Amino acid sequence: MPPTASPSLVGRRVDGRYQVLHHLADGGMGSVYVALDERLDRHVALKIMRPDLARDEAFVERFRREARSAARLSHPNIVAVTDQGQDEQYVFIAMELVEGTTLRELLRASAPLSARRTLDIAGGILAAIAVAHRAGIVHRDIKPENVLLRDDGTVKVVDFGLARAVTTHTFSTDASVMFGTAAYLAPEQVETGTASERSDVYTVGLLVYEMLTGAKAFPGDSPIHVAYQHVHGTVPRAGAVVPTVPPVLDEFIAHATATDPDERPADAAEMLDHLQAAQRSLSPDQLDALPAAGGDGSDPQVAHTSRLGTDSTHALGRYDGSPAALSGTSRRRGARPFVLAVVGALVLALIVAGGWLFTAGPLGEEKVPDVVGRQQGAALAALHAHHLDSAVREVYSESVPKGAVVASEPGAGAQVRRIGSVTLQVSRGPERHEVPTLVGNTQAQAQAALTAAHLALGTVGDGYSETVPAGRVISSNPAAGASLKRGTQVALVVSKGREPIAIPNVVGVSGSDATSTLNGLGFTVQQGTQQFSDTVAQGDVISQTPSTGTGYRGDSVSLVISKGPELITVPDVTGQTSQKAKAALEALGLKVTINRFFGGLFNDVRASDPSPGTRVRKGSTVTLSVV
Repeated sequence: MPPTASPSLVGRRVDGRYQVLHHLADGGMGSVYVALDERLDRHVALKIMRPDLARDEAFVERFRREARSAARLSHPNIVAVTDQGQDEQYVFIAMELVEGTTLRELLRASAPLSARRTLDIAGGILAAIAVAHRAGIVHRDIKPENVLLRDDGTVKVVDFGLARAVTTHTFSTDASVMFGTAAYLAPEQVETGTASERSDVYTVGLLVYEMLTGAKAFPGDSPIHVAYQHVHGTVPRAGAVVPTVPPVLDEFIAHATATDPDERPADAAEMLDHLQAAQRSLSPDQLDALPAAGGDGSDPQVAHTSRLGTDSTHALGRYDGSPAALSGTSRRRGARPFVLAVVGALVLALIVAGGWLFTAGPLGEEKVPDVVGRQQGAALAALHAHHLDSAVREVYSESVPKGAVVASEPGAGAQVRRIGSVTLQVSRGPERHEVPTLVGNTQAQAQAALTAAHLALGTVGDGYSETVPAGRVISSNPAAGASLKRGTQVALVVSKGREPIAIPNVVGVSGSDATSTLNGLGFTVQQGTQQFSDTVAQGDVISQTPSTGTGYRGDSVSLVISKGPELITVPDVTGQTSQKAKAALEALGLKVTINRFFGGLFNDVRASDPSPGTRVRKGSTVTLSVV
């Protein structure tokens, strides 16, 4: 087993979750297995990276970052990334399992394809890549092996962003190889190692050509020969190979595969618009015409249509100096001088190409410029001037202004391959978080809201509240809407409910003073019926309800106010018998004393003391003089 190959994992459990069922395929990055996700009870495609890649910490970090970016892409034409991780020495990603075939297998079995089938497949590819381009992700490795076709015909594109992670690893660890699939590299990827949305557009143009003709646009015996054609050649017309290809599709391919990136559609979305316009311009007969190869057989494009080989993403090896490495056929002895001359020329070409690759080419090294403190646009321009790809990650900074570079990864002065990438940490300004509205929440709810806002719970006090129920937040300090640093503590006051108030005893107090006292405590006062009292002065409180205990602000206290003692007017009972006079006075609540003169012979009341008309308290004594 080669040192870079992964041992079979069939039967093993990866990351305590994925039961590996059987091997599916191998590629330049690693092996793919069908596995059962035991946590969600579903089958997934589990891609295990090569062990030599997994041992590189820089690769692992880059791989995780790219996998996380790819996982955020969601579209019917994109193979979903559901998980990524590392289990012992294995670095893996879990993906949606697609039941069907690959575009490569379809081309082997059925190429060339009709215009309708070609445009339907290309439309699905472009729809997927357009989503990635809008998210700032360039695929970099579009090829028939990375285009899956479900049994229902749905197009699925896989491996978004992963080529970027592996490319960085390859260039930083092994200067003798160039990573990629030569047949599908854009000219700028060969020349400078940089890839953009227009590079993906170029590759889709090559796929359209290959689907329509059944041949690669640039065949060749060696990857370097193929790469050279991408830079210096022009993609031939598909109509020259298959006469039934409409001219509008030749124009479409030429636009997408222009050598100068600026002459291509800006991104996959724009290319999809052109594709749909071309499709609308074609009649049903043109769309469904059965392809038929044309020409006289001398066109080298046609000579390669019989069967398509497999193009895996792989390392393109440098020439080792062996003539056998260049000539795969036996040589007749009489042709040796000619063959040696050809071999010598090829060796010289390879040496020159190798020297260019590792000096002025994409494998040459550049020193990372010092861009800390520069605005993002200026920093990106500086990296571009050094032929370095870039990525931006926004971070908070208390000291660096918003939009300026806080740091770079790698840092200033580090040597990076031109095809490498530098990540800029760009300031978002000071990190501030707004205090959420907490009043009315329970303490637990308030703490959860503070945690979600990246703030912390500070001291918790309590207090009475007439409006906020017990156990709910009355106030926060700082108040809602304040902007605070991450982790700043926010103090809370939690309600104990309504404040209980002792009801004072105001019996015997004047009604006005009693009312003032009770109102001052927050009670309302209701005046009850007034009553006579022999013991409580007029205007003072005789009684109250409730009389004792506690109440709450706004509760009502009822008072009974004294009218003073009840007064009786002494009636005139003179001339009446003593019995009748006594009965009349007692009926009015008065007491009667009788003084009899001359034995009270006539039993006639002659006078009373107090005299008639005098007002006396009820219960007073009236003395009658009876003769």
